[in-house]
Amino acid sequence: MAPVATNEHVGRIAELKKQSTEAQVFNPFYSPTADSAVDDTYEYAAYKASEIETIWEPLKEIEVTDRGQFADPEKKALFSAAKKVQHLTPAIGTEITGIDLRQLTFAQKDELALLVAERGVVFFRDQELNVYEQLNLARHFGPLHKHATTPVPKEPGLEEVHSRSRISGNDSTSFSKLELWHSDVTYEIQPPSTTSLKVITGPEYGGDTLWSSGYALYSSLSPGMQAYLEGLTALHSAVAQADGSRAAGLHVRREAIETIHPVVRVHPVTGWKSVYVNPGFTRRIVGVPKAESDTILNFLFQQISSNVDFQVRFHWERNSIAFWDNRIVTHSATFDFWPKRRHALRTTPHGERPESVEDYERRTGKVAKDRQIEIWKQQGIEPPQVKTGASRARGYND
Repeated sequence: MAPVATNEHVGRIAELKKQSTEAQVFNPFYSPTADSAVDDTYEYAAYKASEIETIWEPLKEIEVTDRGQFADPEKKALFSAAKKVQHLTPAIGTEITGIDLRQLTFAQKDELALLVAERGVVFFRDQELNVYEQLNLARHFGPLHKHATTPVPKEPGLEEVHSRSRISGNDSTSFSKLELWHSDVTYEIQPPSTTSLKVITGPEYGGDTLWSSGYALYSSLSPGMQAYLEGLTALHSAVAQADGSRAAGLHVRREAIETIHPVVRVHPVTGWKSVYVNPGFTRRIVGVPKAESDTILNFLFQQISSNVDFQVRFHWERNSIAFWDNRIVTHSATFDFWPKRRHALRTTPHGERPESVEDYERRTGKVAKDRQIEIWKQQGIEPPQVKTGASRARGYND
């Protein structure tokens, strides 16, 4: 006998549907809120997140020049000025100490761009540069992006700064942690390149950020899967972010767009291949059945979010700054610091339109590379051969 719906059950179902609808809209990733709390004593009140009600024209394709192509491959100017250069994992992340970013020369800035392109993300601590100096440094890497939905600092003239002023406490029933992994605004025609984020206020502990390498993800795949993905494109969408902002009562300054990009892109300077999808904005693979698209994307999203071999985690301190290449990494914040405040300022240069392996090789006459194989070659190591026979079962010994 089929179950009978009682009034109580009907009411409960209606409430769950209501909660489900709200959860889809009020997600901290898609619905960033302006920092409306009044606190005149806060040191950085002028940079707190606020809303500006204006309309911006749709973005058009623009010419960009990647500064990394002008850099000394050995980065002698940058490294010689540092007290220490520490790679944090084999795949991703480098921390540099002893450099004042306000004093960088043109050559050092170019070498920083190349280092970020190779290592994915580079960290500095104890940096006193102000927001205007951060903007000027960012402009060296390309024309700056203005975000269509997220709040900007209250101080006028800082529309190119993305203000992340948050006191953690988001309802975890409204989102999964996997959903928070993203590369910034990949729905744009020319998504970002060498992006910077400086934390100006943060908790003593908590509020870390994690990055995952698209290079390492590509290198981890079988040759057959690599070749398959290289032929695919995917749809990236701003719709959920725009809808979330409207639902939160915020103004959308530029209409949402959807753009198709290659699933595997090639970095214009390194020539290395990187998987270019993310849970935040990639909606479907184009030209394949939905079941196939869902399966492939879910596999890639799980690798991004859960494979620790591809990741680095950074604990922020006041005046820490990170530079990451949005073309080759994804990232995710942790929301574990309530009731403390974490306040950060982001500058976001445009990169080139993402280029597939085929398009890169046609344009340059060069062969796109697998980063890991190139690293092994530089080290004089013979890349391991792909096993073709049956795999031997291995135990877990820890």
